[in-house]
Amino acid sequence: MRQFQLDLPDSYNVSEILFNNLEAGRGDKVAIYCGDEKLSYGELAEMASSVGRGLQDLGLEPGARVLMLLLDAPAFPATFFGSIRAGYLPIPANTVLQPDDYSYFLQDSAAQAVVVDGSLYPQIEKITSNCPALKHIIVVEGEGAAGTLDWATWLAGANTDLDPAQTNKDDPAFLLYSSGSTGFPKGVIHLQHDIPYTVETYAKQVLRIKEEDITFSASKAFHAYGLGNNVTFPYSVGASTVLFPGRPTPQAAFEHVERYHPTLFFAVPTLYATMLATDVGNNIDFKTVRNCVSAAEALPPEVYRQWHARFNLEILDGIGSTEMLHIFMSNRPGQVKPGSSGVLVPGYDTKILDVVGTSVEVGDSGDLFVKGGSAAPYYWNRPEKTKHTMRGDWLFTGDRYYQDEDGFFYYAGRSDDMLKVGGQWVSPIEVENTLLEHSAVLESAVVAARDEANLQRTKAFVVLHQGYRGSAELAKELQEFVKSRIAPYKYPRLVDFVEELPKTATGKIQRFRLRQE
Repeated sequence: MRQFQLDLPDSYNVSEILFNNLEAGRGDKVAIYCGDEKLSYGELAEMASSVGRGLQDLGLEPGARVLMLLLDAPAFPATFFGSIRAGYLPIPANTVLQPDDYSYFLQDSAAQAVVVDGSLYPQIEKITSNCPALKHIIVVEGEGAAGTLDWATWLAGANTDLDPAQTNKDDPAFLLYSSGSTGFPKGVIHLQHDIPYTVETYAKQVLRIKEEDITFSASKAFHAYGLGNNVTFPYSVGASTVLFPGRPTPQAAFEHVERYHPTLFFAVPTLYATMLATDVGNNIDFKTVRNCVSAAEALPPEVYRQWHARFNLEILDGIGSTEMLHIFMSNRPGQVKPGSSGVLVPGYDTKILDVVGTSVEVGDSGDLFVKGGSAAPYYWNRPEKTKHTMRGDWLFTGDRYYQDEDGFFYYAGRSDDMLKVGGQWVSPIEVENTLLEHSAVLESAVVAARDEANLQRTKAFVVLHQGYRGSAELAKELQEFVKSRIAPYKYPRLVDFVEELPKTATGKIQRFRLRQE
């Protein structure tokens, strides 16, 4: 591991990430652009203090969990930092799930309060009777049922003077539920020092984020990736951020780049691909953007090449996880290898092991382990899963990787996604990336399937570009295309044309759902 020392006092509350901007004289500086609204650091800190005092006035127990079902708007960072400052654990939740999912979050975490956007309140209203620990529901910009609290009225009655709770740097600070790309979500606990660690490593040493930056993350703040991109990273240096509560469509992304002129743009591979597939952005100027960043899933080399050709901008692809909080391995400006996840971020270490726990040779793939100061210590209420994933100082990522001679890392699929066909291992990522090089293919996902003889084969689910139609002839053409570019045994024996692929809200393909079809 490259030597890295995080200098924090033992008594530390991570809400200082926001409030330190007042001491730095940035009280009048714009912290948030959201639609036509501008919010200064002073106004945001006052709102966060009111949230924290308001929660205390409700009589929540010390360390109580507060579920956040909020869109990307000022209420999100105010609730996140206000809860932590008051000594509670906020839980930013995915905003596109179903009532049963929120019932699970509430029951599993025993959250005592929910702060919910008015447009999402019906999702909570349906399940409150199933959540005995839930005592208070605060509704932002909307009407709730009798017994709920109106956000504006609630804040107006709260004191804006709030000292930080006396927490230790190693105390729990917040909880994130994993995106569920391989099954049902797990509650991931993060500590007070985890955010500063990601700031001092990835944000400052790779992005080189500074006060003059304007960040725009199409990936939402409820996800660990978006939380860093558009909340903790910019506030750590007094930068400004663009919050967008709507759906991250290609058109919306282009419009926000054109309107706010961000310097750092964050998205997932799926959005980069769909932005390239539309003509909406033909006249959009990205000249203010100095770094484009991708994470959540491996960026296909073809998407990188097309983006660079169209906008003359690199995409810094990297790998992170909810458990590690943000990116721990990344390409660097001027040092990009398309198709790779880059090199280690200072402050982190990795090892790649085979099935018997031996380090693999350069070029060979194996299970990726990572360690660093932002690693989650445990899963909430999941001791067996904790033992499986958190192995001493090392975290088992569940990803398979290999490293080249230059030290760059390459994603080879999830550990449970690797396919063995005809006695030989096949990486679904390699096949998917090859399919994407064909002009007809917009997206693809490769999984294991059984043929008529009940033999395991590779099956490709393919989404086509507009203007193409699936057919037996096109399926054969795609198979031959793959054979001509990688080892022939890796070609997909079965091809299924579909309208869309199942994904998490953060853009990860849910291959386990495809395997069930």
